[in-house]
Amino acid sequence: MPDTPNPDTPAPAHAVRHLTEPLRDLSAWTRYFCGAEIPVLAATSQALEDLRAIEDDVDASMLSAAIEADPLMTLKLMAHVASKRRPGVSTETETLTSSLVMMGISPFFRTFGLQPTLEDRLQDEPLALEGLRELLTRAERAGNFALGFAVHRGDTDAGVLHQAAFLHDFAEMLLWCHAPSLALKIRDAQQVDATLRTASIQRSILGIELDDLRQALMKLWRLPELLVRISDGRHPNHPNVLNVVLAVRLARHSQLGWENAALPDDIEDIAKLLNASPRVALAYVRKIDHTPA
Repeated sequence: MPDTPNPDTPAPAHAVRHLTEPLRDLSAWTRYFCGAEIPVLAATSQALEDLRAIEDDVDASMLSAAIEADPLMTLKLMAHVASKRRPGVSTETETLTSSLVMMGISPFFRTFGLQPTLEDRLQDEPLALEGLRELLTRAERAGNFALGFAVHRGDTDAGVLHQAAFLHDFAEMLLWCHAPSLALKIRDAQQVDATLRTASIQRSILGIELDDLRQALMKLWRLPELLVRISDGRHPNHPNVLNVVLAVRLARHSQLGWENAALPDDIEDIAKLLNASPRVALAYVRKIDHTPA
């Protein structure tokens, strides 16, 4: 059985250790994160403790509501549920709520104790905490865009597409948590020269691409097959994959506003996906993002 994210209670603050140098190769990075603690948002940790106090009254929808805004807790839960399946059993569970139903309420609380928080882990790294929060906001926007595109297309897998976009950058989130200085180097390089490809910067600083680390971890943790497949941006010709890729791209390029030079190309591609004109596509994504037209 593959290693799964550690659901145990948090280590003392003084025990926090961060990677400061890149690991040898993709296999080394994968092994490291398989055994690494995954912290969650402080708000999520507190919400789960509030529910633990009334466990007998809690159902899957209540737990889902406490977890769904936190990609790292979502990842942690889905990886744990997947790890409990017998090898070779199809991973049909695709959603957060169905994962909770499969696991059960009492087993959830027994397995997931007081959750370590990313705020505690990065309390001495304020710039990294800021960078991670920006990434979490971007992930939320990417999920919203993916869901909006899927609904427009009438895709029956809309919920999974939302989840795939929401979790798309979880490897980068883990990097901010465990190697904040390396994550800051990547961000600084991007800010110095916006024309540099993100993948090239990652290879230069980390020796790997985070997309490759994401796919390796998803497969090792045996996450749902559909989720893994549509999260693989190297096969963008499939409409589901393109739905996610364009949502993630749009969220990244519009993070600082709608003046990014790459946005016209994004809107052109989104228009083709939605079978709409660029003008209509732009109005639609702005509506999804709740920004004035």
